[in-house]
Amino acid sequence: MTNTIQSLIVSFFCTYLRDQAGSSPKTIQSYSECIRLLVQFCCKELNISSDELDMESITSELVLSFLDSREKHHGNLPRTRNQRLAAIKSFYRYLSLQEPTLLETCRRICSIRSKKAEHKIIESLAEDEIKAILESIPSVTPWHQRDHALILLMYNTGARVQELSDIKVDDLKADKAPQVKLMGKGGKERIIPLWNETAEVLQRWLLMREHLCITEPYLFINTQRRQISRFGIAHILAKYTTLAAETCVSLQKKKVTPHTFRHTTALYLIQSNVDIVTIRDWLGHADIRTTSLYIDINIEIRRKALEQCPPPGVKRDEPMLWHQQKTLALLQSIGNGSYVE
Repeated sequence: MTNTIQSLIVSFFCTYLRDQAGSSPKTIQSYSECIRLLVQFCCKELNISSDELDMESITSELVLSFLDSREKHHGNLPRTRNQRLAAIKSFYRYLSLQEPTLLETCRRICSIRSKKAEHKIIESLAEDEIKAILESIPSVTPWHQRDHALILLMYNTGARVQELSDIKVDDLKADKAPQVKLMGKGGKERIIPLWNETAEVLQRWLLMREHLCITEPYLFINTQRRQISRFGIAHILAKYTTLAAETCVSLQKKKVTPHTFRHTTALYLIQSNVDIVTIRDWLGHADIRTTSLYIDINIEIRRKALEQCPPPGVKRDEPMLWHQQKTLALLQSIGNGSYVE
């Protein structure tokens, strides 16, 4: 083999993923974590150190054992297992081009099939539940203005939680045609139009920022006046959901997260008869098949409504049936962004 395992790792993560594919730091971190776990597992199984491991030793059987182990002993769900497998396949597809001697090994590993994941109905919020959450936010402090603007923008855009965290003041346009620029996965930008009501709430928050002499470029900040984190956003939403649940009983049975709002926005667009391509672009989906899941969810909601209205001749109290080491240190440094070529 003409390349060492370390040189192949550097080439894959730095030359291919970062420079050629333009993958985001989070993707690189996720992939490096997966390969690091795989290397650790193989070294343990083969009883060798990571510096003794060569690429020929990692077989398709070992990769399958690794995936099974992560699922059985570490609680990985089929979806997580499939994400790890996708990262491994990407690595080995790259290796097949760099090392012809590994072609058969790469072919075997890339032929491993994904595990069928259980399809679950995604929970969303009703209009009165969203209204209850927004109305639970007082208007006492500037931070309450921030929270109101944050949650209303979350619903308006259906943005991922990291996208909300990353919004900068300069990304906001609040004139006659209000809109916001979001930075999605893979560094892909998209423009989302805003309701006038959302723009007005955001304008009030911007005025509060000026009054507090806040110069941080990020739109939403924490009480330390730094960029708010994903966990901070989730905490804010959980706090007001708990308050809203005191008057909106249906919220007591739901676990509301920022992603719940994303699902709710998607369903709102579907039910408003917006075409699927527009919804795909609105949500920033790379694959339209992901967007199609919301059509299935909408059909499920209509099915449940239909069950409440049985056809003539069926009693309402009758249930209706429905048919349907160096190497490891290298990977660690790549993952945390400290690696220097």
